[in-house]
Amino acid sequence: MIKLEKIISHFNTKIFIYFLIVITAMYTLAFTFLHNIRSDGYILGDWLVNYQDGGFKRRGLSGSFFFLLQDITGIKLNILVYCFQVIIISLFFYYYFKLIQYKETTFLYLSLLLSSVGFVGLLNCVDYVGKKEFLVFFLFAVFVYLVDNNKLTRIKEWGLCIALLISTLFHEVTLFFIPYFLIALYFKTEKIQPVRYLKYILAVFIPAALLLLFGKEINEGQSLHILKERGVVFTRGIFFWNIDERQYILDHFNEYKLYFLSLAISVFHIGFYLKYLKQRKVLSILLVGAFLFSLPLFYLAIDWGRWMYIHMIFIIILFPLFLRKSGSVYASEAIIPNKKFYITLLIVIISLVYRVEMSGRGFTFEGLLYRTCIAPLELLNKML
Repeated sequence: MIKLEKIISHFNTKIFIYFLIVITAMYTLAFTFLHNIRSDGYILGDWLVNYQDGGFKRRGLSGSFFFLLQDITGIKLNILVYCFQVIIISLFFYYYFKLIQYKETTFLYLSLLLSSVGFVGLLNCVDYVGKKEFLVFFLFAVFVYLVDNNKLTRIKEWGLCIALLISTLFHEVTLFFIPYFLIALYFKTEKIQPVRYLKYILAVFIPAALLLLFGKEINEGQSLHILKERGVVFTRGIFFWNIDERQYILDHFNEYKLYFLSLAISVFHIGFYLKYLKQRKVLSILLVGAFLFSLPLFYLAIDWGRWMYIHMIFIIILFPLFLRKSGSVYASEAIIPNKKFYITLLIVIISLVYRVEMSGRGFTFEGLLYRTCIAPLELLNKML
């Protein structure tokens, strides 16, 4: 017991989080590059949905934006998209770093990042990398950083609202996670401000309503031809997607029902974290409300693991608001080997064991421990 206390007394959660930020960022950028260079029809393809084929449609602003850049610069679309992804992903990790830099992190907070649908989710499932939600992660990280440091001026707030509007035109998923912005604002100001909240709500609801009323199909028949002329050839992906997603979920419900197990683990994890917060009752209600607000995504689309992952990343960005401020960039709460520590450690071990796929398999024993310890040995055994 004395040796254990000595070991954990030297463990600094802040340094480990810094390490995890660097590793996750490098991994994300590397695999995003691989997806782009291979012209992945889901990740790269999603960024190239455009208005040129059929007019106004959901997700179409990004493609038309990159078409314009290509016309101006003559650079390949794959490279243009990747450069933009690098900027957005790097800025997200930078502002997340700035957000926790002068906070006293805890082992329990670190456990959120190690969740199978937290930062470790990116390491477990390369399908999460390079997607448009990183734009919303970046905006939320900037927002929470500004709010937490009392730097959210009226001009910056309007700028963020405009950015949210543009983000919704890039991907409608922005709409379903706007409650987190309101939650962060409420806990920082400690008062209800309906008029102020309305700005954020309208910023995402107006473009979403326009898309619902006037939006065309993602592929109106000419997208693949237009992209081929611009040097990108897809053989699969979003432009080929023609599946009744609700029926797909029903047909594969034996696999999808395992998401409820993964969700139960995450709910217990977050609930255990909330147990040690003073504002736990109100925050619990608001987080449940934020999850319920996103339920249409689970009904309309098959990416259940992706929606769970997005929720956890938003929570990871939100919770530093409740960490103690510190003057040191290495501030870390001392770890004591008590009941809280052992339960947290058990949660971490479980999180590293299982994996949540973006769609299809909701729970497998192919988590980070399997991918780093068992899979290489299995591969080596096959080679020998």
